[in-house]
Amino acid sequence: MKSLEILPWAADETELMRDDLYVPEYIQYIALAVLKQYDFSVRCMNVVATKPKKGGAIWKVETSEGPKSLKLLHRRPGRSIFSLGAQEYLCDVKKARVPPIVKTKDGQKCVLAGGKIWFVAEWIDSLTPAPPDLEGAKQLCYGLGEFHRLSKNYQAPLNAEIASRVRKWEKTYQKMLMKMDWFRNIAKAYNDMPASEPLLQAVELFEPHAKAALEKLQNSPYRKLLQYEDSHWGLVHQDYGWSNGQLGKGGVWIIDLDGVSYDLPVRDLRKLISGIMLDSLNWNTDWLRELIRAYHEANPLSKELYEMLMIEFSLPNEFYRNVKELGYNPELFLNESTAAMIEQIIQQDKTKWPALKEIANDWKDVKTSK
Repeated sequence: MKSLEILPWAADETELMRDDLYVPEYIQYIALAVLKQYDFSVRCMNVVATKPKKGGAIWKVETSEGPKSLKLLHRRPGRSIFSLGAQEYLCDVKKARVPPIVKTKDGQKCVLAGGKIWFVAEWIDSLTPAPPDLEGAKQLCYGLGEFHRLSKNYQAPLNAEIASRVRKWEKTYQKMLMKMDWFRNIAKAYNDMPASEPLLQAVELFEPHAKAALEKLQNSPYRKLLQYEDSHWGLVHQDYGWSNGQLGKGGVWIIDLDGVSYDLPVRDLRKLISGIMLDSLNWNTDWLRELIRAYHEANPLSKELYEMLMIEFSLPNEFYRNVKELGYNPELFLNESTAAMIEQIIQQDKTKWPALKEIANDWKDVKTSK
């Protein structure tokens, strides 16, 4: 299908201010052309999510065959083929609770148009967010464990661009440590901004944590775990949480799989639990234990993976995640709101270390990886 090349549309500021679900007209035309590749008629379609900075969108489409979702994936085609292969494997082979892909009239699982991959999946009705309490958080952790266990041994299509972070942990830790000095220099250069002083204080606090985490990683079982093929560990979602893991028929359904990658599974678990702790404003030891146990019930953790999880927790992840984009516009970023956010993260961090110390030896009697 020949069409205009699809580009990010974040520059259309006037339209985005009027409508945060705005999609350029030419992309809407491409979407209609894509849908003609399928064996159903379209009754109506509505944009439900966009990524204007990257050039992606999701539509809910009412069709003669029931509701569907149409997705324009913003990543490179080969990368998108990797994630679509994973979704097909999880659904068709492993019977996981992920939306089934709808094939085109000629049996293809996607369409290439505008230089991007498009695909249609079944729209899963009656999905609801897990309740924002301990039981809901445990359900999310169990669902994540199921996803990781079922995704093991996925083999990507031959024409896919392999996405793997398994062997990049040391590089990731080094990058975070390097950025600390970068943050310090920006804060000094813009020393009259409201968030500059809190940022400097945070760097002085978190830089030693990042350095210690890197040293722990270099002296951990990490290199031993690399003896296995990446597919042994399965896939991480990379953006799993309250919105992408929802309750439905049979348990937790996992949606929006376009960012999946091979990685050690505890990376996803750390992101989920750290986010939950940030939302609750402190690290609750009882919650921490319950969430890890809920995950372990669905995808048993070895002693080595538990150690990797503890090392991941020791990084200043929430600080880094919330300030890493400040270089794009320091004068806009270093405001009073950012200052308050940094202060909150510093206060919360004080509750993290006693909790991690208390659970450090919980897994000492668990079996090692095989």
